[in-house]
Amino acid sequence: MKEFLKYFFGKGEEIEFTNFSLAHFLPIILMIAVIICFKVFSSKIANCKNEAAFRYFIAFALIFSEMSYYWRLIALPSLGPNPVDHLPITVCGWAVVFCSYMIVGKNQTLFDISYFWLLSGTVFALLTPTVISYTGITRFRYYQFWLEHTLGYIAIFYMIFIHKMRPTIKSAVKSYIALAILAVIAYFSNQMIGPGANYLFMARPEDTPSILDILPPNFTLRIVIMAAAITFMFFISYLPWLIKDIKAKKKEDIEEKEVVTV
Repeated sequence: MKEFLKYFFGKGEEIEFTNFSLAHFLPIILMIAVIICFKVFSSKIANCKNEAAFRYFIAFALIFSEMSYYWRLIALPSLGPNPVDHLPITVCGWAVVFCSYMIVGKNQTLFDISYFWLLSGTVFALLTPTVISYTGITRFRYYQFWLEHTLGYIAIFYMIFIHKMRPTIKSAVKSYIALAILAVIAYFSNQMIGPGANYLFMARPEDTPSILDILPPNFTLRIVIMAAAITFMFFISYLPWLIKDIKAKKKEDIEEKEVVTV
């Protein structure tokens, strides 16, 4: 039993997880299926007497998925846990915390930040989950990673479909400012820690294959390209709502013209 637990909570010496495999796509497909269910059964869920308890369960699962990452490191010294390497300076980590408080308190500000952070930042973790390269489907880390990175989307779309929350232009501004503050903290942390520190992937490309490999190693160019890409992703994330507002405005204008004509 001890050997099994050591294996399950540990990691391999060779790559066990590959991008664009069934093990990669299955958690994403399950996440999308859950979100579709929220949309289809939104009215039933909203009127369910246990709706609040369901939100608390999602919040608990979010916090558990985040904290279990650190519990695993503490429990297995063989993983070489180093507090400096695991400081809370990640978009994914803070998005989990924000989403848990957001879904419990139905907080609009936390929704605003989480919405853009998830759809503009952590989406890259879903596309190329490099941090689990050495932990396949037989390892705890695989499940912890996917729970942590999919539950945030589930929480966000739960609030969209069940509680009718939505982002605005002001939401994007608040989220961008919050991300800029985190980026400044990450920059100075990388500088103070020195070689090896790469919070927010600002210092250098990762050792394992990632979508961020296309970024140049030059710091200035890296930051400029990352800022441009994030700005573009913010725009793409808001685009569906912008289109919806434009259509609603056109419909409103047509109805006003018809009233005037009559």
